Amino acid sequence: MRKKLLIFIPLTFFFIYPIRAQKKTATEPTPPKVVKQGENANTVRLALDSSVTTSNAVTIKGQRVPYTVTAGSMPVWDENGKPLAGVFYTYYERSDVKDLSTRPLVISFNGGPGSSSVWMEIGYTGPRMLKIDDEGYPIQPYGLRDNPHSILDVADIVYVDPVNTGFSRPADKEIPTTAFFGVNADIKYLAGWINTFVSRYKRWPSPKFLIGESYGTTRVSGLALELQNSQWMYLNGVILVSPTGLGIDRKGPVDVALSLPYFAATAWFHKKLPADLQSKDLTAMLPEVEAFTVNELIPALAKGGSLPEADRTAIAAKMARYSGLSQQFILQNNLEILPAAFWKELLRDKGFTVGRLDSRYLGIDRKDAGTEPDYYAELSHWLHAFTPAINMYLRDELRYKTDLKYYMLGPVSPWDRTNDHTGENLRQAMAQNPFLHVFVQSGYYDGACDYFNAKYNLWQMDAAGKLKGRLSWEGYRGGHMMYLRKEDLATSNQHLREFILKAIPGDKPAKY
Repeated sequence: MRKKLLIFIPLTFFFIYPIRAQKKTATEPTPPKVVKQGENANTVRLALDSSVTTSNAVTIKGQRVPYTVTAGSMPVWDENGKPLAGVFYTYYERSDVKDLSTRPLVISFNGGPGSSSVWMEIGYTGPRMLKIDDEGYPIQPYGLRDNPHSILDVADIVYVDPVNTGFSRPADKEIPTTAFFGVNADIKYLAGWINTFVSRYKRWPSPKFLIGESYGTTRVSGLALELQNSQWMYLNGVILVSPTGLGIDRKGPVDVALSLPYFAATAWFHKKLPADLQSKDLTAMLPEVEAFTVNELIPALAKGGSLPEADRTAIAAKMARYSGLSQQFILQNNLEILPAAFWKELLRDKGFTVGRLDSRYLGIDRKDAGTEPDYYAELSHWLHAFTPAINMYLRDELRYKTDLKYYMLGPVSPWDRTNDHTGENLRQAMAQNPFLHVFVQSGYYDGACDYFNAKYNLWQMDAAGKLKGRLSWEGYRGGHMMYLRKEDLATSNQHLREFILKAIPGDKPAKY
């Protein structure tokens, strides 16, 4: 039986610190206040400052871990102390730890932009996870179960929903969306919010880590430097799950070529490679493709129309060997195969498309003809599984009461992508902070944020090779959300656990 513990702060428009969770049982939590907005009585919004706390326990690696979880909203403030938005969060704190000064805090974001933190909260690192099969496909009846691989045994976790994701909303419809919707605006206001969170929950002494998935990697890479420069908050680690390009320039031949190793991984999974490659294990086969990509394909694409015909034919033959596509198709596309064309073409003869975010998933289009899939099969499967689970979890299990729609993917357009230098921001943060380590996790079957582009990020961030000892990468046999595979859920969480513990320096000083 789960014991329930409540803290509720029914304040909407002004600032007050919440009382820390007390270890007592509340029979029925008082729900957060539903606040009507404007003249339309049917419009509701989140109370900007509210929370409800419950208690629970989970067994992780054979150990019982008791914890409290607070679901709530905390304001974002402007320079004049006026609330701009309410940012929804769920905060998991291990309850049998007396000294939080040495207890790591992980601040978790998902991507989009426009995505809530649902994916990693109930799919990856949290103590509760949705019911799916061993490969990540939805099953019914919907529901949740304990996550025996959660990192809550070694770190407390707060999952953050940026504005217009989850239950987070602007404080007023008159507030310009430019305050939130852009690479640098997003980083700026979330850094301020993190300061408020860390102050309220007394986590300034704790070792701190950021984890982001997909666009969340752009976010946390920028936050690493913004927290140092504007909030005077220094991190121990940044974890990039399925990272974006981080604003690192790769236009032209490099951009086109770097997808080939991902094509090879996907073709291997669907058994479309020649017998000699297909007989090798995935990770034994890929180095050959990676070497060809860097040493032959990029130089060939750079030559463009000046490439001799015999060389063009030879390059196309090798690309066909590694991608599962026909040599003719590759030549018809001038050696430049866009991912969307690959997703449509690879299994066209069988009447299927392959997924964008996870190419193990198959889709069915209206017509076999065409240049890109009608839809992305993996996202449909994931929304199918996650949406009922998160609504059941927050509203029923955590007892957060609101009539707001939970935005799995919220309206955040237009998004200002100018001046994205987040990869360089992360490098600067590492250079300035000798304690800061970076760990990258990639799925081999991710076609949106592919594994070889993630490796390229690390090469270009650390062109001088001076940070190699604090940069690490790991690959998994899933897609964008590699942790949905039962096998990878265990290994990827264990890698996180090891990274977090390794990045805490003990009594060592921060110096070169």
